[in-house]
Amino acid sequence: MIKRSALIPMIFIHIWAILYIIDPYKYERSYYLFFGVYGVINSYVLFLSIQKILYLIIGVKGYMPFIIGLISLVALILIMNFVNIKVLYSGTYAKLQKMEYNKTTTPYLAAAGIGYLLSQLFLTLVYDKSIKMLFYISLFSFFTILTAYFSIFIHRYFFIRKNYEAVKTIYPEFGLPKKMRKENASNYF
Repeated sequence: MIKRSALIPMIFIHIWAILYIIDPYKYERSYYLFFGVYGVINSYVLFLSIQKILYLIIGVKGYMPFIIGLISLVALILIMNFVNIKVLYSGTYAKLQKMEYNKTTTPYLAAAGIGYLLSQLFLTLVYDKSIKMLFYISLFSFFTILTAYFSIFIHRYFFIRKNYEAVKTIYPEFGLPKKMRKENASNYF
């Protein structure tokens, strides 16, 4: 049942993705809708993966973990979109875009290196089946949060659709074929 529940949405999203492989510039506007739906579908598939680990490998019984997980997934996607809409209409995105680039990346690179080192140490300590499953569930949960964030692109699609002329004034090349973008770029120089 879980395999079929994940297979149909994955086939759907992969067939839809062919459109953007063939002509990404022509379908640029609908790409935002695609990426949002992609986020929802992948969040759902990761949710099913977590449920499979819980029920088949760890041996959880009953419907309550499934119901709690499903409610959590729906709440996560709704909260991500609610926060996105609040941030968008409060002007926070515009303020973030006007900020200058921070060139002091050394602390972030150091943190990334330390994080990688700690994760390798953690992986060497993982030998127990239940700890491994906890690690997998944590990893799938992290990716679920990430793909749930992608669902905000559904709202961006509808925003672009509603305010297409405003988007075109800010990004004149938006929605143009690649060849026309190159011609417009050569007119700038």
